[in-house]
Amino acid sequence: MFEEPMTSEGATGVETTPPRATAPTRTTCPYCGVGCGVLATPDGAGGAEIAGDPNHPANFGRLCSKGTALGETLGLDGRLLHPMRRQADGSFARVSWDSALDEIAGRLASIVARDGPDAVAFYLSGQLLTEDYYVANKLMKGFIGSANVDTNSRLCMASAVAGHKRAFGADVVPGCYEDLDLADLIVLVGSNAAWCHPVLYRRIMRNRETRGAKLVVIDTRQTASTEDADLFLQIAPGGDQALFSGLLAHLAATGAVDADFVAQHTSGFDFALDAARRLAPDAASTARLTGLAESDVSAFFALFAETPRVVTAFSQGVNQSAQGTDKTNAILNCHLATGRIGRTGAGPFSLTGQPNAMGGREVGGLANTLAAHMGFEPESIERVGRFWRAPRMATQEGLKAVQMFDAVAKGKIKALWIAGTNPAASLPDADAVREALGGLELLIVSDNVRLTDTIGGGAHILLPAQAWGEKSGTVTNSERRISRQRAFLAPPGETRPDWAIFADVGRRMGFDGFSFSSAAAVFAEHAALSAFENAGARAFDIGGLAQLSESAYAALEPTQWPVRHGEAKGRARLFAEGGFCTPARRAHFAAPATPRLAEALTPDFPLRLNTGRVRDQWHTMTRSGASVRLANHTLEPYVDIHPDDAATAHVVDNGFARVATARGACVLRVRVTARQARGQLFAPIHWTDQTAAQARIGALVGPHVDPVSGQPESKATPAAIAPHAFARQGFLLSRHPLTPPGRAWWARAAIRKGFGYLLASDADNLEWIEALRSLAPHAEAVEFCDAARGLYRAALFADDRIELLLALGPTPVSWEPWLDFFAAEHLPPGPRFAFLSQGTRAGGGDASPVVCACHNVSAAKIEAAISEGCQDATQIGAVLRAGTNCGSCLPEIRRMLAQAGRPPS
Repeated sequence: MFEEPMTSEGATGVETTPPRATAPTRTTCPYCGVGCGVLATPDGAGGAEIAGDPNHPANFGRLCSKGTALGETLGLDGRLLHPMRRQADGSFARVSWDSALDEIAGRLASIVARDGPDAVAFYLSGQLLTEDYYVANKLMKGFIGSANVDTNSRLCMASAVAGHKRAFGADVVPGCYEDLDLADLIVLVGSNAAWCHPVLYRRIMRNRETRGAKLVVIDTRQTASTEDADLFLQIAPGGDQALFSGLLAHLAATGAVDADFVAQHTSGFDFALDAARRLAPDAASTARLTGLAESDVSAFFALFAETPRVVTAFSQGVNQSAQGTDKTNAILNCHLATGRIGRTGAGPFSLTGQPNAMGGREVGGLANTLAAHMGFEPESIERVGRFWRAPRMATQEGLKAVQMFDAVAKGKIKALWIAGTNPAASLPDADAVREALGGLELLIVSDNVRLTDTIGGGAHILLPAQAWGEKSGTVTNSERRISRQRAFLAPPGETRPDWAIFADVGRRMGFDGFSFSSAAAVFAEHAALSAFENAGARAFDIGGLAQLSESAYAALEPTQWPVRHGEAKGRARLFAEGGFCTPARRAHFAAPATPRLAEALTPDFPLRLNTGRVRDQWHTMTRSGASVRLANHTLEPYVDIHPDDAATAHVVDNGFARVATARGACVLRVRVTARQARGQLFAPIHWTDQTAAQARIGALVGPHVDPVSGQPESKATPAAIAPHAFARQGFLLSRHPLTPPGRAWWARAAIRKGFGYLLASDADNLEWIEALRSLAPHAEAVEFCDAARGLYRAALFADDRIELLLALGPTPVSWEPWLDFFAAEHLPPGPRFAFLSQGTRAGGGDASPVVCACHNVSAAKIEAAISEGCQDATQIGAVLRAGTNCGSCLPEIRRMLAQAGRPPS
């Protein structure tokens, strides 16, 4: 039974009564910016069955592996369920909501009175709902009086935002997903969409298969997306603006420029073209600057010039750069020059990373913006202040994310409120960030998990926020489509919506304007502000939704903005006939600067470290890490390296290596692969100190930012790699989360009925058994040792159930054969020593990795299907269902077919 939420005087909008019907609830996926519709059917036990919503226009019923596994992530293990306050000894004690909120309001007011409003900051998340973002932004920028509100969207989308604003006058993606269905050429730049946006990628593949569309992929490394490309351009780090500057010069030289569109609807073309010609006047010079073959550059230029319907979709490989804004504008320039913008099947398309990065930007979630896409122009400050009746409007831009935490480190920011994100793991120079957090006078964390690297970094007050499935509001996806997230589970413990928490603090600080009764009331005010004194000047206008009743808001269908007053629906495409958001209503060509990287290579750091994502995990795994299915594709943190670089560094495939930069070091499993470019390393971002030892990749990345957008460069940090040996490797299975003993390197993954830890260690057997006994002192301990083969196993038993199971050997040891026994509540009869000594014969499980997470199909099953006669991916899908849902595993299946000698289909 969940405890009933505690209430407080004047508290509103807690919304503790969720729907109890067993019918599916239409909601929206909480992962990436595709914004897929989800049908969630509560199972009556705190969980839900999950399916794609066939009526949602973002996905038409299709979900990726992460979305499909959402039902496995709804448990309460590790949840923060009550307000907590740090005690003198560093532990946390439960407090009431009244006590926590009174303390926050009082201490914030005291700090503002003493040090001014800029001594306070909020750091928010693209995981928050628009309503959460709106109230936090209003509280800080209109009432506390500082613009020090920023978001982790700064780490993924800020350069696209800055590029759009520089070109279009507003943060507007002009196209829609349907353009991916109708384009004749799709160019993916810095995007592994096959893994990171798989539902959209399936639309691209369907277009390619049914209409013959061409696919060009531009990336620094080979990915799952490159395997389907008609042309793959493996570009040198930092070469994007040179490539698209060369393309602009080629378009002008070959008469492919739409002179009428340029003349009627743009400005600055000649200046930008001159700059492009100075940088990369032809294919040969472009090839030299980008590290590409001249023939490939010429082929790309010809394809783009000769294909009227082109969509250029770009993502983190463009954005996460010290020149990300210039890269964005180099892409936009080519579309503006050809008039391929806002037209059917044609336009630039920024693929958003987070589910509500765009919604957060709509309400001013970034430090350099005000609500409703307004900036810090005097007239906008005055307009928003009048609408809010704000007593203390911020009058200048605030600190962007990296600047904000630098100000924390210098003591300029005294109080920081972090909501729904984990900057001690995700920000660049993450060790310095964590150290800075420890010096704050007041650190407030609103989250739905009990422990993160950030909370462990020195939080003073913890506030339990509702999670996906428990709270209601809206999100906006990559194509400007507003969709509802709806509650279908009871809010556990004393959890509350984030917007209600911010509003309650606002009231306790004595501010009017925070008496919202529901998420619908927040949305209505947000929509009204978007239309306030707008008259078409700002593209973001949802005034047509400002008068929604509570019931109409509850039933709101997915809707693209703008939806102006009197309109029934929004527009799919913008700017085909001009009408940009600049004062002159013209788009602006921006001349990109000379390409450069933030840091040069040195003899000590001769390689470039690129960071990114794996297929089946999300951010720091607080949600996706709970799924056993998702864990099985990639169990541990790793580094990819080219065979030539591996030989030079003396690191070996499946061994360990220490990867170091000027900021820190990690120890990672090595994957030697020719798919990685020479001179470059790749490591995923997901592991934190809660899920691995020595694997926080954010600690390695330098805090260098784009001067326009403030977005950090996360794709090209100078790095070094060296072998790191351990005497033994293996695993530990535990019923409860723990920190493995024995001076071990470890990585945690979800397993049935517990937690699995992959281990590497130099500790001897005695150290291990003593450490295990300390974890469960009353359990029965049994050991097995085969000194000749270097094998050691130990188990702790409680009655006839395994509590802890350890296995070590000179090479990696798979836990798969043991999982059935570990998950069992009662072991079969027999001697315990014999159980340990039988080794890999136990259980007979499938020790191969999962390839298709949607349908839990392992590599061994696919290999068996191939050996039994399956000739292509379609036949494997018919037999095993693998690859028939989101399709993100299809490149891997095709590689397995190729390795077995099957011709490509």
